[in-house]
Amino acid sequence: MKKTISGIRGIFGDDFTLREVLEFCNNFSSLITTKKCVIGKDTRPSGIMVKECASASLRQNGVDLFDLGTAPTPVVFHESRKYGSGIVITSSHNPIEWNGLKFIIDGRGINESELPKILENYKNKETSFGSEEKIESSYLEDAKKIIGTIENTPKITVDIGGGAAKEFAPSLLEQLGCEVQVINPDLFDCSRGPDPTSDNLTDLVLASAKKDIGFAFDLDGDRLVVVKDGVKQTPDITLGLGVAKSLDLGYKNYVLSIDTSVSIEKFILENGGTVQRSKVGEANVIDLMIKTNAQAGGEGSSAGFILPEFNFCREGILTSGLIASMFGSSQFNDVLSFMGNYIQIREKTNVDSSYHDKVIEKVTSKLNTKYSEVITLDGIKGIIDEDSWVLIRKSNTEDIIRISAESNDLEKCQSIVKGTTKVVNQCYEEVR
Repeated sequence: MKKTISGIRGIFGDDFTLREVLEFCNNFSSLITTKKCVIGKDTRPSGIMVKECASASLRQNGVDLFDLGTAPTPVVFHESRKYGSGIVITSSHNPIEWNGLKFIIDGRGINESELPKILENYKNKETSFGSEEKIESSYLEDAKKIIGTIENTPKITVDIGGGAAKEFAPSLLEQLGCEVQVINPDLFDCSRGPDPTSDNLTDLVLASAKKDIGFAFDLDGDRLVVVKDGVKQTPDITLGLGVAKSLDLGYKNYVLSIDTSVSIEKFILENGGTVQRSKVGEANVIDLMIKTNAQAGGEGSSAGFILPEFNFCREGILTSGLIASMFGSSQFNDVLSFMGNYIQIREKTNVDSSYHDKVIEKVTSKLNTKYSEVITLDGIKGIIDEDSWVLIRKSNTEDIIRISAESNDLEKCQSIVKGTTKVVNQCYEEVR
């Protein structure tokens, strides 16, 4: 089981059971000052059981529940702003047999200081029992106000991936003026895995061949991958397109995770914006956004554009509308051309989580003098030149160490990743 600010996740019935759901939701109730909480789930088969258990735990602590049913993570986050807190029953892009809990306070995910309180045992002092009611979301109407009407009627194929975006993403695009074809609407007839950033998206590539653009979502609807002209675009392209549209809308101050493409930073700076870098992870990006009053930004590795004015989370559904509104413009093609000159390779190597810190420490000592600049904000990032870098960091959710590299030269990028992976594996052998 993984217990991080990204949420609690595990294999349902194995290391993540209803016992843990009761315990963690009981503890979470101590953070809910409004005594009101929105709840929603993705489409995993275990979702109903987990949601009912979570609801019972919160209600016995005097918390009133507002049930969205099956709803994407961005929708639950958006509605939580009205009520003060929220829970999403999801394991995001993890395999179907996984499930988990994503906790929301004041419209944002929990931070490092709040996580221990969810993991600690809380003794219920409430004598009243909370109520529960089903609610409808204003998400679509609020999203349309930001995006506006789309005039070119782009033809779009939407790959739902059997996830919770089914009733939201196609509806938003249609209401904006797009012509929409939907594939993989249902989980048990879905031809691909839950994570569009790692899947080949073969069906979407074929289905969108005669369309203007294709969009693919993960199970809880916060990740978005773009397919254009038969080519699956990188996650950073999704973020870059969202950033470009937000620049056009007047946003200037950005926070990007440390592993986000240098091309996005350059694009922002060339268009009069500012950039600050955070640790990897949606919660870390958002934490720095709040501290610095940033207007937009995100995390390239998860294709996650974030617009705090609308939501403190990755916004796959809103971003699909923002990108659709750019289609057919010179801006859209300019962004693809500019950012397409950069190649990113993201690899991982298996390292037991109990050795993560020792391996990173040893890697740092070996590579500290190799690069022109070393940044230790999150793992170790070596700046090779103005267009090339490498990042070695431990995963927050898996028994792996991630190795990310970028360059405007493919062979150079491949060489960087190969050499760095070799060093990480050597260090792992040495500390075991």
